[in-house]
Amino acid sequence: MSKILNFYLNGNPVEVIAKPEQNLLELLRDNIGLTSPKCGCNRGDCGSCTVILDDKAVKSCMVLALTVEGKKVVTVDGLVKGEELHPIQKAFLEYGAPQCGFCTPGMVMAATAFLLENPTPTKYEVKEALSGNLCRCGGYDKYTEAVLAVSRGEFGPVLKGSEINV
Repeated sequence: MSKILNFYLNGNPVEVIAKPEQNLLELLRDNIGLTSPKCGCNRGDCGSCTVILDDKAVKSCMVLALTVEGKKVVTVDGLVKGEELHPIQKAFLEYGAPQCGFCTPGMVMAATAFLLENPTPTKYEVKEALSGNLCRCGGYDKYTEAVLAVSRGEFGPVLKGSEINV
């Protein structure tokens, strides 16, 4: 039996009908029409569906939709403020990290959530934080270097959870 679900998506209240067996990825893509979280494996292995749920990176294919009742969900779409890209997005572009782009939204979200927790990471910590995201093109070093550049303040201040439209 379907249920009405209320939560915040990219800073905006959302009311949507969800099925009990539906995961958050399906809800975002199929019910809401938001295609930035990608369905790469639907098993929690690739990270292309990563979103931020109450300031923590989660693989949306592994989260039951009904569990986000009253919570805050942020996708890569919620990081942009007007025309201004988030520092992670700027850095990824500057460092040429995105290649095919399929993993990019998940990488952006994983990196953003990681920097919320650890604004001054080591290279090893960045690699560990991004290890749950599969890049089929092999651009891991560029992603790592971009995250480190953001942590050094090269693309503006690292944003706090309250500053990412949540």
